Amino acid sequence: MIESLFSNFKDIFNVTWPMIMVSLVMLVSFRLSYLYKNKVKVVIYKEIFLFFFAFYILCLFQIVTSTDISSSYGNNFIPFKEIMRYKLFSNLFIKNVVGNMLLFLPYGYFVGRYFSGNSKKLSVFLITLASVTIEYAQLSIGRVFDVDDIMLNVIGGILGYILFLFSNKIYSKMPNFFKLLWFLNTVFIILFILFIILLVFLLT
Repeated sequence: MIESLFSNFKDIFNVTWPMIMVSLVMLVSFRLSYLYKNKVKVVIYKEIFLFFFAFYILCLFQIVTSTDISSSYGNNFIPFKEIMRYKLFSNLFIKNVVGNMLLFLPYGYFVGRYFSGNSKKLSVFLITLASVTIEYAQLSIGRVFDVDDIMLNVIGGILGYILFLFSNKIYSKMPNFFKLLWFLNTVFIILFILFIILLVFLLT
């Protein structure tokens, strides 16, 4: 299952990486200019985390606007209708059910970190709003509306938000050593390097 998902992501990234890279270069340039102009103290791990957020949003935009992941049977307004068509753990099930949940899992995490904090109602609202907006927008670009996609996206987003709450709880109980700025910066620099290596691998 993991291999299939990774293969699908690699195929998508190979097609969309030019747009993503151009957008990232522009966003990073604007961010660095802002930090320099306003003499803001740079916290490396926070900036890297913000970079990951921007990268994810760009990937999400590319996936939902240029990848054919919708139903081939037309618009679906009946809950579970599309989900029940897929055989459990088949390629279509992994791509359309598991894939739709995983697609929004990072969104739920970032919503908790940057926008809603511990507000569960606000988090669910923002996750639902994003999913509904995506499905509605797809109607104007030749895609179809699928209520099951909304349900799966929301479930994935909520799981991501739960992951945010869980990670915050763990972090609050960790020894102070793991909260030191130099330690966090080092960890995130390593993660960033691994991330770049992964991108190079996806493009080869």
